[in-house]
Amino acid sequence: MANTAKDTDGWAAVAAAINARVAALRMTQLDLAAKSGVSPATIREIQHNQRPRRRYGRTLAALSEALDWPADHLDAVLTGRPAPTGDSTVNDPVLEQLHAIRDELTDIKRRLVDLEEAAAKPRDER
Repeated sequence: MANTAKDTDGWAAVAAAINARVAALRMTQLDLAAKSGVSPATIREIQHNQRPRRRYGRTLAALSEALDWPADHLDAVLTGRPAPTGDSTVNDPVLEQLHAIRDELTDIKRRLVDLEEAAAKPRDER
């Protein structure tokens, strides 16, 4: 079954929405795969709008929820409906900044642990 221009436009919109959200949340494809349960290959296809085709509804729902959107957000984007907002925290720039700060603090903590472990080793093992 051939894709119509509307189908192609819908998948392009889904790709753009996912890419913008992943960038805002500073997630990688592997982060998104782990959080959503969707394979990295499928995520890559959707993000790059490769092989646009009908996907299971649960795939878009899982990706939506992993991106902190309501479950039907990406389906709405695909079909051109207004995307549901769910709650007031969706697309909240303050919340996005807090997520970025949390991620940076997690990275700093990891580095500190690595430094403490290295400092605890005897000099001849460093």
